[in-house]
This record gives sequence, C-alpha cells and structure tokens, in this order.
Amino acid sequence: MPASASVAPAAPVSSSPFSPLRIPFFRMLWIASFVSNIGTWMQNVGAVGLMTELTPSPILVSLLQTASALPVFLLSLPAGALADLVDRRKMLLLTQTWMAATALVLATVTLLGFTTPWLLLLLTFLLGLGGALNNPVWQTVTPELVPRPELPQAIALNSVSFNLARAFGPALGGLVIGYFSAGAAFLINGLSFLATMYMVWSWKREPQATSALATERVLAAIRGGIRYARFAPPVQNILVRGVSFTFGASALFALMPAVVARRLHEPTSFYSLLLSCMGLGAVLGAVILPRLNKYLSINWRVAVATVAFAAGLLGLAFADSHWLLYSLLTLVGLAWMLVLNSFSVGVQTVVPRWVQARTISLYLLTIQGGMALGSIVWGSVAERVDIAWALTGAATWLLLSTLLVFRFALSSGETIDFTPARPRLEPVLAEEPVPTQGPVIVTTTYHVAPEHRQAFVFIMDQLADIRRREGAIRVGTYADLAEPSRLVEYFMVETWEEHEQQHERGVSREEAELKLRARQFHLGPEPPVIAHLLAQHALPLSPAEPPMVPGSTRLVASTAGEATA
Repeated sequence: MPASASVAPAAPVSSSPFSPLRIPFFRMLWIASFVSNIGTWMQNVGAVGLMTELTPSPILVSLLQTASALPVFLLSLPAGALADLVDRRKMLLLTQTWMAATALVLATVTLLGFTTPWLLLLLTFLLGLGGALNNPVWQTVTPELVPRPELPQAIALNSVSFNLARAFGPALGGLVIGYFSAGAAFLINGLSFLATMYMVWSWKREPQATSALATERVLAAIRGGIRYARFAPPVQNILVRGVSFTFGASALFALMPAVVARRLHEPTSFYSLLLSCMGLGAVLGAVILPRLNKYLSINWRVAVATVAFAAGLLGLAFADSHWLLYSLLTLVGLAWMLVLNSFSVGVQTVVPRWVQARTISLYLLTIQGGMALGSIVWGSVAERVDIAWALTGAATWLLLSTLLVFRFALSSGETIDFTPARPRLEPVLAEEPVPTQGPVIVTTTYHVAPEHRQAFVFIMDQLADIRRREGAIRVGTYADLAEPSRLVEYFMVETWEEHEQQHERGVSREEAELKLRARQFHLGPEPPVIAHLLAQHALPLSPAEPPMVPGSTRLVASTAGEATA
C-alpha cells in the first residue's frame, strides 16, 4: 500500500469460511450461481459429445474451445468499460438473458435435429460472448454485497461454487446425455440461467450516484482503464504475478490428459477423478482460508501455494501411485484456489470503484493470456522433448516466479479508503465549453523558494502518477526563467467532459495529502492560482477570404500586379 494512502478502521474479521453466507442475498445468489455453473459444465460436456457425433474432424472438435475462449480476448476490455459506465444490475440482467436465450435456441435446434457443426460453433461462440460480457460485472457484485473484511471468504466461496460444479456438472451431463440427449443438457443449461436472472432482478441495490454528464465513450473508458493500471503499482504487481503464475500452471491443464493417456495408460474416468480431486482441494482451501489469512500475508500465501502447485506438477511428471496422485492433485486444487483468491481479492480492493470493472477485465485478460501462452509453450516442449521435461520445466518456472515478490510485492488493499477526501473546487468560467471540446490543460501556479525547488518537484512527480491514473495524458512541472520562484504544475486531459468527471470523483486522500505537502512550500498568503485552458482550433476559411487582423488593411492584388489599399 502506498505510504500516503489513507487507512480505514479495521473491522473484525470472522474466522468462519462460511460467514458471507449469513448475508441473505449473497447466500441466494451463491446458490443460483452454483445451479448456473452446473448447467454450464453440462453444456460443455454436451457440446463436445454432440460435435464428435456430428463430425469426425478433430479440428472442428478443438474449435469448440476456441469458440468459447475467443470472446474473452475480444470483449474483456470493452466489457469492463461498460460495467463501469452503465447500471450493473441491468447489465447482468441483459447478459444472463442473452446466455439463457442462446442456450435455449441451441437446445431447440438440437432436439429438432437441425444442428450442424458450424451452427454448434456459432451458438457456442454467441454463448461465449454473453459470458465474456458477464464476467467483469459479475465479479464487481460481491464487493457490493459483502463487507470488505469478509471479501476473501466470499471470493473463496465463489471458487467453491465453481469447483463443486466442475466436480458434479460433467457427471450429471453424462447421465442426462446417456438417458436423453445432448439437447436435454442444453435445455437444462438454458433453464439454469433463470435462477440467476430472478436473483438479479430481485436485487434491491442501493441507489448509486448518477452523473449529469454524458456517459464516457467506451474506447475512451478502455484507454482510461489501461492508463490507470499502467500508473498504479499495486495493479501492475498483480498483473505481473498473475501472468507469471498462470503461464507455469497452465502446463497441468494442458498436459494432464496426455499424462493419463500416454504415461499412465489410464482411461478417461481416471482423468475425471483427478479433476474431482482438484475440486475437493479447492473446497478445502476455502475452509482453511480464514485461518491462513490470520497467519500469512498475501505474499506468503501466494508463495507457499505456488511451491505446492510446483510439487503437484513434479508428481504428475514422475509419480505412478494412484493414491499419491490423488493427494497431489488435491494439493494442487487447494493451491490453485489460494493463489487465484489472493489475486482476485487484490485486484478488487486496490482500485477505486469508478475503475474497478475495467481493472478486473484487464486481470481476466492477463490470466487468460498466461494460460493460452503457457499451453502453447509447454505443449510444444512435450511434443518435441518429453511430457516429463515439460512438466519439470513448468515446475521450475513456478519456483523461480516466487522470487518476483522482491520486485512485485502484492497488496490486498483491504484497508485502503477510497472515499474522496474533499470535492474539487469548481472552476470559475467566463464561458461554458462544449463537453467534447479539448484537449484541456489545467495549471496550478506556485511560488517556491529556489532552495526548496527540488523537494517541491519530488512531490509533484508523485502527484504526476496520480494525475495519469485519473486520466491525464500529459503532466509536468515548469519553472519561469524570468521569475525563478514561479513554478507551474500542469496536466492535460482529452476533453472538457473528462475533466468534469474528475471533478465528480473528487480529490482522493492520496492526492489531498500530496497537495497539502506541496502547499507548505508555497510562498505568500494567497493560495496557488488554478487556470483552465481549452485548446482553440481555427475554423476552415475560404481561400478567397483570408482572416483579418484587427487594425490592419487588406491588400488586394491589382490587375497590373501593384498592391493597392
């Protein structure tokens, strides 16, 4: 946490891993989410089974995974921007309705026998679009429902929901497909969204502060989210550690089917059993998480869990005993939950609410990127060298990644107070600018004794990072060569509307503290002078009508080539 960040009073932390379930709406939403997750895993099993029936092409079968994952890369950032700009409850209703409708259409065409491989891929892609739009906004709901001290337990319970569904969903899907058809599994998945839709619809969300300004454009909001992450070290650290961990951990998910089939010569049921052990480990991790939070910092939790995951990779590479593999995969599931829980809690608590969903979308994109890149790398190593060497290399990578703690230390941010310290002073304007006009330069003029200039500029450099996080595209501090004590700090934003949004968010506590320190260097009884400068652009003029200069005469060329007044 930055030294200048304000610290909120610490609330007592419950030692129970199930304490968030005491909150009625969170409990009901958790149950609805679990039902929906079950349906999703049934959908996945049904899609793979149906595709293998429709075509013998392994390429089309593998494209199912691409159709599910591609929307995350295409829409993760826009989805995060939208979640920060629109009403989140309405967005959840829209995405859940979209996914329910898509699943029901897929069920209908499958039950009627009209499904083709390409239609299945298209509907899978459309379902993935809904999931990509839903994920960032869904992750912002939990911090609204649960007190911050219990946020780790709540996120762990969400992980339990996913892992329990992963354990039971495929088995239930297999039973439904065996007794009925893949269409029945799709139908159950479509109906499973109804529970979540009902819970979101009944959510009596507290009224949120609304802006009188026009909504930010999505591209500008995306740029703002990326800019915030770029100049926020706590966010950068989570992204670096997240991609590093998932790059190594991806070897397990990429190579475990090959280990089961080629090294252990076991049937697919053994692979399913190992997945169930991972799910059990995730549940155990949720149970022990509150106790671990008491005794281990976020950095130690991630380091210990990373080492445990590396041990699981080594066991998968060399162990032959089934019971040893069951134990190691349970440990891997526990480690996976602890690491991702730590990252999720961190990314949701080290940023203010106005940029929260965009930061989560960047985190999800980073995690997916690490998994995708790692799968390619470790799969290539296994293909060209050996599976054991690939798993050993991934385990070594994970062990080395624990050294990143010395450069990219994590902060959970649970005690940072993001409520504004005070509102910004309203600018005194002689004319009202158009919201889309810009760029806008805001200057603050100080008078500082020359011997204090370096100390003052050091504070301005710290303030510059805050300016950039909040939307500035340029910042700087300049000295007047004619008056050495006169220093001007400036920042530029793209439009007047964006600067008004900065005013609506108020002055953060970190910014207020830096300004107070800078104010102590200011000479004279008058406060620093603030000015707002709006870029001016010349209107296009006809070549026959050159602009007139006040007090000048226009020269007109005579036919003889002489200038006349």
